[in-house]
Formats: sequence, C-alpha cells, structure tokens
Amino acid sequence: MSTRWARDHVATALEQIAPLVRAHTAAIRPRLASVLEALAAERVGTQHFASVSGYGHGDQGRDTLDRVFARVLQAEAAAVRLQFVSGTHAITAALFGVLRPGDRLLALTGRPYDTLEEVIGLRGSGMGSLAEFGIVYDELPLTPAGLVDEAKLETALSIPTRMVLIQRSCGYSWRPSLGVRAIGRLCARVKALQPDCLCFVDNCYGELVQDLEPTAVGADLIAGSLIKNLGGTIAPAGGYVAGHRQLVEQACCRLTAPGIGSEGGSSFDLNRLLFQGLFLAPQMVAEALIGAELVATVFANLGYAVNPEPGEGRSDVIQAVRLGSAEAIKAVCRAFQSASPVGSYLDPVPAPMPGYASDLVMAGGTFIDGSTSEFSADAPLREPFVLFSQGGSHHAHTALALERALPALVDGVARKD
Repeated sequence: MSTRWARDHVATALEQIAPLVRAHTAAIRPRLASVLEALAAERVGTQHFASVSGYGHGDQGRDTLDRVFARVLQAEAAAVRLQFVSGTHAITAALFGVLRPGDRLLALTGRPYDTLEEVIGLRGSGMGSLAEFGIVYDELPLTPAGLVDEAKLETALSIPTRMVLIQRSCGYSWRPSLGVRAIGRLCARVKALQPDCLCFVDNCYGELVQDLEPTAVGADLIAGSLIKNLGGTIAPAGGYVAGHRQLVEQACCRLTAPGIGSEGGSSFDLNRLLFQGLFLAPQMVAEALIGAELVATVFANLGYAVNPEPGEGRSDVIQAVRLGSAEAIKAVCRAFQSASPVGSYLDPVPAPMPGYASDLVMAGGTFIDGSTSEFSADAPLREPFVLFSQGGSHHAHTALALERALPALVDGVARKD
C-alpha cells in the first residue's frame, strides 16, 4: 500500500475534524485561566521550585503545589507526590487508606481496570489485597450498551456500603467513558440511598478534559497519575489524590505512615517540573483530544468500529479502535513505535506486564517511561482485539504515526488473507 494513499487519507481526516480542532483549541483558554488563577492565588514564586531533603518536612514548594492542585481540581485538599509510582498506586493508597476490615466496596462501572484486580483480590493471592484485609467487594455489571445500570443501583446499595468506586475512563473495556455530569448524577443518587457512603472516582485520563472535575459535582475523593494529563508531558513521575481533607490525609497515611501522612515526602528539587507541567496541561490535553479525534476519524473512514465516535462528547483522552485481530494490533503498534521520538528502532512484542491479566503489546517511545500524556498506544491481546491510543503533545505527531500505520495495517491484513 502506497504512502501517498496514507498521507491523503490522513489529510482528508484532518479536514473532516477541522471544526473539532477549533472547539478543542478554544477550550484551552478557560482551563488555562483556572490554572493561572490557582497559581496566582497561592503566590507561586521561584522559591517554590526548591525542596528539602530527607523526610521532606516543611517542604513549602510541595505544600504550595498541593494547594494549587486542590484549586484546579475544585477540591478541599490535594496531595501531589512523586512517591506515587502510578495512578494505580495513588488509587490503591486511597482505597487502603480509607477502607477498614468489614467495609464493603462497590464498583459501579463494572469490572475495574486490569491493574486494580490484584489490588482488590480478584486475581492473584498472598500479596496483601483488599480481600485479604477483610474488605468485601461487589460490582454492578454494566448494561449491554456499556452504561452504568442505574435501574439496579438501589438494589446494589441495599447492603451497607462504605465506598462506591467509579472509573471515569473506559480502561480496557468497550464502553463510553463517564462524563463529569453523569458522575455527579451517580454521586447524588448514591448519597440519597446511603448518605454516609463515600464516592471515589478513578480520574485517570480525565483531568482538564471537561470544565468540571468530579470533586466539583459530589465525589468525595479522586486520584490519578502525573504522567497522564496533569503532568503536561514533563512531570517525571508521581500521582495525586484530591477531595475532602480527612480522606486525602488518610490516603497519605497509607503512602507514608500513620502520624506522618502528608507531612512527609521530599520533592527532590523537581517541583518546577510539576508546576510547569500543570501550566502546560490544558494545551497538552487539547492536543491529545485532537489526536484522538484524528485517530477515530481515520479508522472510522476505513470501516473500523471506534469508541468514541468522531465528534462524540469526550470525558477522557483515550481512543479505542476495534482492529479485530492480534496481527492488526501488532502491525499498528510497530508503526506507531517507528514514529516515536525515543526507541523508534524497537519492535514492540506482546509480553506479560505486572498487574495485567493478558499479554500486552505497547507502542510507547516516550521521553518519560510509561507516559501516556505523550502519544502512545497499547492493547491486551484478547478478544475483541481493541487498540487503545492516548496522549500526544501535538497532533501532528499523531498524523505522522497514522501515515505509517495505515500501510502497515493494510499490508498486514492482506498477507494474513
């Protein structure tokens, strides 16, 4: 298949999404304004870029960063820590920090993302899962359309429940991601049925995609990763929790130790990157959304099922494409990897990944290892063989990657046939 055909196909898709590009670009301004207001309100200066060593007690830059993030996330408090190794780690700290033996955890969005299965105790054993600490877990299956089954919510909450878990993004499921207003409606319904039940939202991939965050519409606690949206592609590591102050502190006590909580944890003189990453985040999120629209349009034009559809409302930066075979996934991932700024010479091959149930193939030639705020794609090698792409600091990179992927995909399918 000719590269000229691929370039023309991508160019056509870019023309099709021009109104969407304008809409996502226009959304940068109000979201950046909220970041600037938070930075100004906390009087951020160059003195906050430094940190202290050792225990990290009295780290003014870290504490100021926490307050800035709380403002941006519309929360009472936040804790931003480099010691969180991933979004899963931040979520785990929140779950273990708040839940106690005998408590019930109910997932409202079906089976959680793969990496939480061992945390909960659905897979694996002997490693200290919630189940091993006496936490009872239940989940409300999604409807056939992939939506929260609100008709069965009252029955699901007829049992005393300490916390509901709401996963904002689709994860590795073929379902719509949840918009913030839908999350707010769920939180209100939960509180009406059980006023003391806590609403916890896995906010990964969703930050700054919409004007409100879940903590503005009733979520008690949220968590996410800094090498996703809020790191602006330059945060070197870390994660955050945000919400009610006591709950944030409980999560921090799990991260460090009871009695230390949010008072511990050095920032290793990396505060500047975290502040600057947050400043860049509205622009990077918009570029990722434009890239997602482009991926959706290119593959939809070829007849592939995509989720969400081009122009459909988005609540996260993930774009799913049902490629239908392991060979197609591997062909696209190889092409995306070859267009990466780092490790373009590598051949991504399926392999086990800690925390995942299936072998994964991942294209991620990113400057920050594992960063999904930079352009990347991955897929579990299982039916129905769906590729998940996300991130991107500029959609021109996504376009170039697609120009390589289309010939590889078509040629690969032809060879298989």
